[in-house]
Amino acid sequence: MSGPRSLQGRLLALVLATVSVVWLAASAFSWWEARHELDELLDGHLAQAASLLVVQRGRGSHEDDDDDERVDAPMLHRYGPKVAFQVWHEGRLTQRSSNAPTEPMAQTQRGFATVTMNGEPWRVFATRGAKRDIHVYVGEQLESRNSILHGMLRGLLAPLLVALPLMALLLWWAVRRGLLPLHRIGQAIAQREPQALQPIAADAAGENMPSELAPLVGALNGLFERIATMLDSERRFTADAAHELRTPIAAIRAQAQVAQGAGGDEAGRQHALAATLAACDRATRLVEQLLTLARLESSADGPGDAVDLSHVARDVLAELAPAALARGQAIELEADAAVPMRGSATLLSVLVRNLADNALRYSPDGARVIVSVGRREGRPVLTVDDSGGGLSDAQQQRLGERFFRVLGTAATGSGLGWSIVRRIAAVHRAEVTTGRSAALGGLSVRVAFAA
Repeated sequence: MSGPRSLQGRLLALVLATVSVVWLAASAFSWWEARHELDELLDGHLAQAASLLVVQRGRGSHEDDDDDERVDAPMLHRYGPKVAFQVWHEGRLTQRSSNAPTEPMAQTQRGFATVTMNGEPWRVFATRGAKRDIHVYVGEQLESRNSILHGMLRGLLAPLLVALPLMALLLWWAVRRGLLPLHRIGQAIAQREPQALQPIAADAAGENMPSELAPLVGALNGLFERIATMLDSERRFTADAAHELRTPIAAIRAQAQVAQGAGGDEAGRQHALAATLAACDRATRLVEQLLTLARLESSADGPGDAVDLSHVARDVLAELAPAALARGQAIELEADAAVPMRGSATLLSVLVRNLADNALRYSPDGARVIVSVGRREGRPVLTVDDSGGGLSDAQQQRLGERFFRVLGTAATGSGLGWSIVRRIAAVHRAEVTTGRSAALGGLSVRVAFAA
């Protein structure tokens, strides 16, 4: 497999390839156009020379009509051998150039023709005189035309051939200069410390940030900000979890030591073991809540399964009913036959369980809890009311803070239940509001999901 290709090299290759293709196309067109124009020009010269010979022969024909002597014109120029002519009068060759043959140069009597004479291709123009007894042939070697064409193209394309490497060098410099801000940003990111999450400075690419790099730098800064927030959250979560776990672990150790030193006091040992089991249950619940919260923190997209909220609430309350009955508490469900919505059945079960369990846990024995599930204004709504002491406005404002618990209550808990409720509600785009229950007088929690 080949290594990563350089963006600078790719840009330079594309630009040079484009310039080369355009240059070759322009050269081919210039060659074709120059050849066409040269043929037109030299054909015109042949026709003009033939007309001059016709006029000259016409003027002298009255005096030397009986003169059958053939005249061979001398060579007066170094290009003379490349041009030839013949003048025929009444079927006799009366004038010709020294390099012209004694036979007619072409079969045609009018117009242009390409013929072969002495093994060389010639361009010949034939015409007649006014009396139609005079035939004039003027020819030119095609090699001379090619020589002229090549000379023209050399003068035209030779500077371009010299300029092409120079242009490639200048393009390399221009591309490198243009990509210099990108190199500078890359160096600035490469030189950052692993823990450095501050935004990239606006002058990291030089004096002026190119507009094409601004979205990239903005996206990187946004990524750094999200990573910093996530790391801060993880550090805070780890510190809080470690602090919260220290309490049940210390309690377990203390109760184990009490049971160990109880000696023959069987009642004291049993009491210490029961307290140890209770502390273990609290630690287990705390770990479960921590795992649930960690899973919610890592989820990015909202769920999209079809769920019946009434069915979820019914299953959760059936699990909580035995513990409520053991304390003489009444837990009731007021639900429509079906409340369909889009969501995660697992997460919604955790949400309903946390709200209902909090209502039962922080309410006294014999209290009453009502869970209502229905549709209000097209939105699925879950409401949990209890007959407990309720919460003050300040305490309601703090609901959702990690490890926050209301002081002065004997109920055990980790202080993470409301954090999980808030996170699940955010995943489902739901609104959570709290207040005083109008029916039971305690706390009322209302969760309104998206329509």
